Amino acid sequence: MTAAKPKPAGDAPHYLRIKEKIMAMIAEGELKPGDRVYSESELVSSFGVSRMTANRALRELMFEGVLTRSAGLGTFVASQRQDIDLLQIKNIAEEIASRGHRHTAQVLVADRIEADAKVAQSLDLEPGIEVMHTLIVHFEDEQPIQIEERYVNPIVAPKYLSNDFAKITPNEYLTKVAPITEFEHFVEAIKPDAMVRKLLGMKPDQPCLRVFRRTWSGAAVVTCALLSYPGDKYRLEARSGKGPGKPLALLKGRGE
Repeated sequence: MTAAKPKPAGDAPHYLRIKEKIMAMIAEGELKPGDRVYSESELVSSFGVSRMTANRALRELMFEGVLTRSAGLGTFVASQRQDIDLLQIKNIAEEIASRGHRHTAQVLVADRIEADAKVAQSLDLEPGIEVMHTLIVHFEDEQPIQIEERYVNPIVAPKYLSNDFAKITPNEYLTKVAPITEFEHFVEAIKPDAMVRKLLGMKPDQPCLRVFRRTWSGAAVVTCALLSYPGDKYRLEARSGKGPGKPLALLKGRGE
């Protein structure tokens, strides 16, 4: 880092200039998730600021989830997690586009199967009835972020499999033909199997977040789905009424 010029009158406070510099380096790819960032001493030397100012800049970036601190090792760029709102059902393609990124999908399975006891119970159908099954991997800027395994009630959406799910998401189609009137979510942390690790590009020790979703349109169950996410990139949220716009600092963990 090159030495910063003295702050002209009326310019942003020193701690803001430090924050802006670090944020710019992340945005431009000079610093990536997991990279070590400057220590307080390095910031003091480079920017000609007090240790208190350097500490404030780093502390605020940690509170905002941009950085994380590991005791004895230093401060690092955090893995940027996306929040999953459990009180809403969003089209993943639109969600990715809202972040300014590109969504693509790889369809691995799209067929009809005989519902076993678990699938039949989830769809409120008789075991052995033919249902529609898809397995899709969703990508954000070519990075896999979700595995969507879905079972669909053929009575409610008989033309489900006629869609090209590389061009339209199951959510987008199903909400058109069977608008959601009710839904439920169940969430669990799991140890992913080899297939999930491979599809999501995960390491053996990485956790996986799995959401079970079931939706109704009127009295009929439309679909049930298992949505698997890399646990280090996603976080669940649910808020009743008004709350803070950003997660509270305590969520960042102690000792960070």
